[in-house]
Amino acid sequence: MQAVIAAVLISAGVAAFVMLLRRRFVLATVSGFSMAPTLLPGDRLLVRRASLSRLRVGDIVVVTPDTRMAGPRPRSGYVIKRLAAVPGDRVPEHVPSPSNAQVPPGWMALLGDNPDASRDSRDYGLVTQQRLVGVVVRALGT
Repeated sequence: MQAVIAAVLISAGVAAFVMLLRRRFVLATVSGFSMAPTLLPGDRLLVRRASLSRLRVGDIVVVTPDTRMAGPRPRSGYVIKRLAAVPGDRVPEHVPSPSNAQVPPGWMALLGDNPDASRDSRDYGLVTQQRLVGVVVRALGT
């Protein structure tokens, strides 16, 4: 009887641990060349859920796409870009905004490392923090 109770407790503990990890981390897979040469198609990424206030310019972030980001073809999954500006920063050059504008609270600018292959804030403007999934903490390779 004690062995059964121990097995149930261990199983419950493992399940709780996995649930905690899933709430804290996400796995994402790169599917295009917008972040080349930093990230390539097939690279798997460990993403830690984070709020915009905890991020820094230069971080690689993962967001959920909206209709502006999807472009001519529907997109599923995530969008992976480099954080180019956070609230209070000047809006980066070539991002649609009034001249000398600052990024407003709750918004961010995202740019791909490979501008020739990237749809990013230069195309669809600033992105709301509600779309933020988290920050890439490790590339796991293909």
